[in-house]
Amino acid sequence: MRLVQITIPTGKREAVTRALDDEDVDYIVTDETSGREYAAVAYVPLPTNAVEPVLDTLRTAGIDESTYTVVLDAETVVSDEFEELEERFAEEENGDRIAREELVAAAKDLLLSTPAYLLMTVVSAVIATAGLLLNSPAVIVGSMVIAPLIGPAMAASVGTVVVDDELFARGVKLQAVGLVVAVASAAAFAWLVKTVHLIPPFTDVTAIPQVRSRLYPDFLSLVVALGAGIAGAVSLTAGISSAIVGVMIAVALIPPAATVGIGLAWAKPVVSLGSGVLVLVNLLSINLAALVVLRYSGYRPTNWFQLEEARGATVRRIGILVVAIVALSVFLGGVTYDSFQGATTEERIQEATNGALDESGTSAEVLSMEVNRSGGPLLRHPVGITVTVGVDDHDHPALAERIDRRVERAIDREVRTQVRYVVTDSA
Repeated sequence: MRLVQITIPTGKREAVTRALDDEDVDYIVTDETSGREYAAVAYVPLPTNAVEPVLDTLRTAGIDESTYTVVLDAETVVSDEFEELEERFAEEENGDRIAREELVAAAKDLLLSTPAYLLMTVVSAVIATAGLLLNSPAVIVGSMVIAPLIGPAMAASVGTVVVDDELFARGVKLQAVGLVVAVASAAAFAWLVKTVHLIPPFTDVTAIPQVRSRLYPDFLSLVVALGAGIAGAVSLTAGISSAIVGVMIAVALIPPAATVGIGLAWAKPVVSLGSGVLVLVNLLSINLAALVVLRYSGYRPTNWFQLEEARGATVRRIGILVVAIVALSVFLGGVTYDSFQGATTEERIQEATNGALDESGTSAEVLSMEVNRSGGPLLRHPVGITVTVGVDDHDHPALAERIDRRVERAIDREVRTQVRYVVTDSA
């Protein structure tokens, strides 16, 4: 619920009270004695979703931005009449939706000052880079908590639907600058780590699980980003804390951006390409989801003559985002198809290996198997397999050639096969 305080200019007291009566809301009016151009102050307790229609009515009565209108968050209103008012507005759609003016204020509140925003982005990117190189999920999560990326994403979408070009431009600018700063900070820190040997100098960063998981993004990554954008917009329109949702948005942006920086520091284009596509897809998807949710929620500009402009800008920007996401999704689709093909190939390799062991007539069994694939981001194919086989004793037949033949027939491709024997004992 909200408490709306309205300063009434001299000569407009009757128009304001008539407008409030027409809305059938309860209010209190007190005389203003400061000697300024205001005659009175009205106090109007309202359900959250009633604020916007009441403010629109007051604007028609002549209360515009030249006067003070303050919307406060009220903890409790004890009144039978207010309960009836809540019941009346509860029947309206979007019962938890905050007013347009509150939405704009909330979006602006999420934007830090430029120096603070850049500093927090640098710190979060450096921590994420350290977490990736340490293969520490806890450290990576910590970097997401302090990332300030939800503000610019929500500001750009809010600026679009309410035709606030300044808010939109600032949101877009901060998103672009933030990602560039995050990647640059991660690259500089990763280069320092590599140069001073804070990790072993011959470390293969693509073998670190937390890094590797961001090299080959598929369509599930798109789902995560869209979900983050929807959650961010809903939390904003409902007027609830965006802190947890901000972490979700940072999940989609900060670790992949840090992975791009690691790829640059280690001069590995494959690392930077895959994670770079992931960053762009996530960024665009978050903005698209937030924009659609805000538009669907019914937010429009204050002035009626801006309605067409808002609709055109929203449709145009949604179209641009969709086209860009579809273009980048070609890469995601390739990775998804490649992952499916890889899983199918590995299943055939597993069946061929088991068949070779059965054919050998020994009691050997496969303990583990590793399939090495070509290093490209797409169309990777198996180039070698390492099979760990458990045997009863050291007197066992050679299995490498037998397995190699069966596997090559199964996948119709030459591979290098290595077999490791482990003597097992059971009781």
